[in-house]
Amino acid sequence: MARKQNREERRAEIVQALLRVMAHRGYERATVQAIAKEAGLTPGLLHYHFGSKQEILVALVGTIAEVSEQRLAALLAEAEGPDARLAAYLRARLGMGPGAAPEIVAAWVMVGAEAVRQPEVRQVYQRVMAAELRRAETLISEGLAASVRRTEGANAIAAGLVALMQGAFLLASAAPETLPVGYALGQARAYVDAAIAEAPMAAATSTQPS
Repeated sequence: MARKQNREERRAEIVQALLRVMAHRGYERATVQAIAKEAGLTPGLLHYHFGSKQEILVALVGTIAEVSEQRLAALLAEAEGPDARLAAYLRARLGMGPGAAPEIVAAWVMVGAEAVRQPEVRQVYQRVMAAELRRAETLISEGLAASVRRTEGANAIAAGLVALMQGAFLLASAAPETLPVGYALGQARAYVDAAIAEAPMAAATSTQPS
């Protein structure tokens, strides 16, 4: 058991080393040698835990998703009601308060670029994005229902929101000095509020006896 735990800890250290190297060099220049040095390992020992740099990147996708979910869970625990839950979701994804990690945002953008080029990365990236879309759709459906709006359009609203967030992540990484500080959270909230307000009203439920 201890050996398995040690192996998992060492793999986690290697994944974190890739994250740190990517933050300074990007993925292309994050060589196995550089990752091993950052983790305090020899390249041979790194290869004992991971067969390739791509395998480390795939593991990093899972780590990023886990960190993101932990931040969201902490904020959702304090939220009561659909509006508060949706606000907590947006703060978790776009807020700059406690738990914000610019290096993880930058790494996620690089993961997206590699997902275009590498089928193995694309597969796990798509799973994470599909889960993100389902989460957003659920929260938006709750918001629509609370506003007595039809929920059929929740998926399209969620897709627009996820696309907005991914674009914000890209701009935050590629051109941060050109953007107003904290703009993404407010704009995402405005988009969702407008989309909910414009959704068709739900059909009235008859209370008359049959």
